[in-house]
Amino acid sequence: MIVGLALGIMLAVQYRMNLEIHSTEPVQQVKNLSEQVNQAKAERDELQKQVDELRNELDKAASLPQTAEVMAQLDQTRIVAGNTELTGPGVEVTLNDSVISLKPGQDPNLYVLHDEDILRVLNELRAAGAEAISINGQRLLATTEVRCTGPTVLLNKNKRLAPPYIVTAIGDPDTLESSLKMKGGVAETLQFWGIQITIKKLPQVVVPPYSGGIKFQYATAAA
Repeated sequence: MIVGLALGIMLAVQYRMNLEIHSTEPVQQVKNLSEQVNQAKAERDELQKQVDELRNELDKAASLPQTAEVMAQLDQTRIVAGNTELTGPGVEVTLNDSVISLKPGQDPNLYVLHDEDILRVLNELRAAGAEAISINGQRLLATTEVRCTGPTVLLNKNKRLAPPYIVTAIGDPDTLESSLKMKGGVAETLQFWGIQITIKKLPQVVVPPYSGGIKFQYATAAA
């Protein structure tokens, strides 16, 4: 009987201890989570402080005269490289094939646009001071090729374009227009063969950035 009583007491004590353990576990978990949250907040505040300090340093650096000069040079380089959209006054030149009905024996190639026709327009615009040019939304660079492939032309690493060709150029509108409309010039020659050409002076045109990649395989900067 004594053994049974002792065993009963032991079981009762163990049961109570288990209850106490289980009742304290959630409290401890909440405490641990609270400590973790507080630690995370402290780390966040420290990181935010570091970010603010870095921003202040960048702002100070950006205000230096040397930085402004470097940024201006970088912007100019981007413009020359064709990496940025440009806007300004200029002209919009639309070119299309002839609508003249051919007579028997006439060469049809004389009445359609060719790469040399487009190149003549581009060369005149460049000679007249065009600062940026695009054709059908394709920015022209120093490395841009223009060549015929049947009724279309290829440029900027095989970008295929079909007429009508819309040439957009930024520069002095009067000078650009005059360069194309001079007597015996490009416009007059093309119109002789019935090639359609219209030239519009505009107070503002947009030349998009170059969309392809540039990779030099053989050329390197001279020492």
